[in-house]
Amino acid sequence: MRRRRFLAVTAAAGLAAPAAVPTSVQAQDVTRSAKAAYRLATLSRDLEQPWSIAFLPDGRLLITERPGRLRLFANGRLDRTPLGGVPKVYASNQGGLLDVCLHPVFVRNRVLYLSYSAEGAGGAATVVARAEFTDGGLRNVTPIFEALPRTSGGLHFGSRIAFDRDGLMYVTTGERYQMRRAQDLGDLGGKVIRLRDDGSVPSDNPFVGRAGARPEIFTWGHRNPQGLAMNPDTGRMWLVEHGPRGGDELNLLTSGANYGWPLVTHGIDYSGAKISDHKSLPGLQDPVRVWVPSISPSGLCFYTGQRFPGWRGSAFTGALSNEALFRIELDGERYRSEERLLVGRLPYIRDVRQGPDGLLYLVTHANDGGLFRLEPA
Repeated sequence: MRRRRFLAVTAAAGLAAPAAVPTSVQAQDVTRSAKAAYRLATLSRDLEQPWSIAFLPDGRLLITERPGRLRLFANGRLDRTPLGGVPKVYASNQGGLLDVCLHPVFVRNRVLYLSYSAEGAGGAATVVARAEFTDGGLRNVTPIFEALPRTSGGLHFGSRIAFDRDGLMYVTTGERYQMRRAQDLGDLGGKVIRLRDDGSVPSDNPFVGRAGARPEIFTWGHRNPQGLAMNPDTGRMWLVEHGPRGGDELNLLTSGANYGWPLVTHGIDYSGAKISDHKSLPGLQDPVRVWVPSISPSGLCFYTGQRFPGWRGSAFTGALSNEALFRIELDGERYRSEERLLVGRLPYIRDVRQGPDGLLYLVTHANDGGLFRLEPA
């Protein structure tokens, strides 16, 4: 029953070697996939709706919990006391404490970023805050971006953060379940935002100086993007986003491009009503991959490690409604194939990241959510 209720609501460090590798609590039997044999190891089952993970340079993990807590996993266990200094969040439906991302030179400046939903006059919006990390918690927490305008409701906050090779920050925002916002360049909903690390706008953003357009916007026409990562082989940014009933997308981001929502879509409304007659139109960017029916992709990473040689270069995303982890093979910038891992074994994989040990780490979004790891068998 809890899974059905969840699906009704729910429709990317420093270069230091880890001091310690988290210890498995339990490892399941060997599973053989197309290009690797692996075991699923359970590290913790004591998390409440975890949303994102980030590795500190010493190998410890930061984990966000949607109700508003930032947790630390170290020396094989989850610290019982959450870290202090986390800003107040609007924890309703899909809103709450969402992504955590380290500054590219965190090893020197100890700066990290949180995305979350926050309330203010007129409703709630996606916010990004910059903070300094200490072992006791966060300090000097400063909001540097807000996806205005605010609106009521608790759906479609987007909220992933990733940095490119130039140290510029990208932030995804959902259209707050108000589809027309995605096509309004004066509105920050349904967009990918590009900022400097202090929240200021780069001068070469595509809409700088354009009347009626927000200069923060990098791409537009998105619905609810919940996975964002740079391909380290090319430096290009990739994104996964939730469609309506059908039409989830894998997109390659191009500066200034319009990704079409809701003018084009491969899906229909939840009521069964048609949203658009078009799956593609001139001047709009087509997705690299479309999933019909929906898989509800969340989290995105590119695997570059040595522990799974057959997986190198693959992209991984969690599939909330498919209860699986998708491994996607690309041929340059084209989709080649995919395989589904962990089918039915982990409900609601919300985030997937490569650890500094070359293994894959996952969190599952549930009231009894967990931290897991894929290990070579």
